[in-house]
Amino acid sequence: MWTTVLAEDQSAPASSKTPAPEAKPKQADANSTAKPAAKPTEKAEAKPAAKPQPKAPPKKAAKPAAEKKSAPAKPAAAKTKAADPIYAPARNAKSQPRHWALLWSFVLCVIAPTLIGGYYLWTRAADQYTSNLGFTVRREEAPSAVDILGGLTSLSSAASSDSDILFEFIQSQELVEKVDAALDLRSLYSRHHPTDPVFSLSPDSSIEDLVDYWQNMVLISYAPGTGLIELQVRAYSAEEAHAIATMIFSQSSRMINELSAIAREDAMRYAREELNTAVEQLKTARQALTAFRSRTQIVDPSADIQLQMGLLNTLQQQLGTELIDYDLLLTSTQGNDPRLQQSQQRINAIRERIRQEREKFGGGGSAAGGEDYATLVAEFERLSVDREFAEQKYTGALQNYDIAQAEAQRQSRYLAAYVHPTLAQSPQHPRRPLLLGLTALFLLIAWAIMALILYSLRDRR
Repeated sequence: MWTTVLAEDQSAPASSKTPAPEAKPKQADANSTAKPAAKPTEKAEAKPAAKPQPKAPPKKAAKPAAEKKSAPAKPAAAKTKAADPIYAPARNAKSQPRHWALLWSFVLCVIAPTLIGGYYLWTRAADQYTSNLGFTVRREEAPSAVDILGGLTSLSSAASSDSDILFEFIQSQELVEKVDAALDLRSLYSRHHPTDPVFSLSPDSSIEDLVDYWQNMVLISYAPGTGLIELQVRAYSAEEAHAIATMIFSQSSRMINELSAIAREDAMRYAREELNTAVEQLKTARQALTAFRSRTQIVDPSADIQLQMGLLNTLQQQLGTELIDYDLLLTSTQGNDPRLQQSQQRINAIRERIRQEREKFGGGGSAAGGEDYATLVAEFERLSVDREFAEQKYTGALQNYDIAQAEAQRQSRYLAAYVHPTLAQSPQHPRRPLLLGLTALFLLIAWAIMALILYSLRDRR
């Protein structure tokens, strides 16, 4: 009996799920049947209470007697072996001062600025109207048959360069000054400055500030490949935006016309200079020929030579006739006949005249002006060649000038608008939802980065 009670006492504390009422009747029966064994039973019951050993196996001596009565306690011991250890429950989370500081920083850095920005955008920001404008630079040119291949590339590159010049001109200070002088841009853009200082221009702004504000109010879209230029002109009223866009188009057209006039003048300048040079050379050659004729009193030395040659021929004929007459007189008269002397005198006079006329063609004689015909003819031929060369050069220069003038008239540039300045009916700017969303996004990102930096520094300490 003692072994039975001891086995039951050892198996009872091994399982927390074994019901307590089952052990008490067994203990009562043991006390009633064997009173002398009460003390050992109490010791056996006190031992597992002081030091519970759930997994301790029963003794070998009590094993045969307690196999039947301790059978219900075995499943409870198996369940106890498979159970997980039980830990103490976690404490409830409490808010720390750093949590409240993070929350207030989010309110101050994100929510409050976003609300202030939304209030400003919807209550104080002035509406802006947009006028759209689109144009391109056209160049009309009729290339010749020789330049039909190479002229196309030069035409497109020239049009593209004109568009590049116009793109820079629209953003330049020169255009801003001209539009300001015509429309008073400062008063138009600074009218809402007392109520809207963020999007408006300051009344006491300089020309540099006005140019910077102009680049924000006039948005340019330029395609270098096609040469198309599109503008979005903003103002605080639809009429003002339309007037500014119209003024931009007129000033751009004037600038393109000036470029066309400069290109035309450059194309004709070289031809005009060449023509003027040819004219001066022709004048000089003609003046030299006129001075030669005035000095020698010979209009054409070749014609004068022909006259001299005719005179020599006549003298030669007369000399031949006189010689024949002289020979006849010698045969028919005596030696002291006066007719022979007269005939001899005529022969001598004719010979002398022939000699003098021949000397004019040589180096020893002199023509009109004291110069021989060889020198006169050489000088006349030189002057004639100079005059002919000057005349040919003048003819070519005049032809080139006419061609350059015709080409310059064909190569005309002009500004072609494919979208005329529009008149807006409703304001398009400022885009309040977009600006508010971007403001909140950037504030949230900045706040998150700052919070991560602070927490990383806190974790490192």
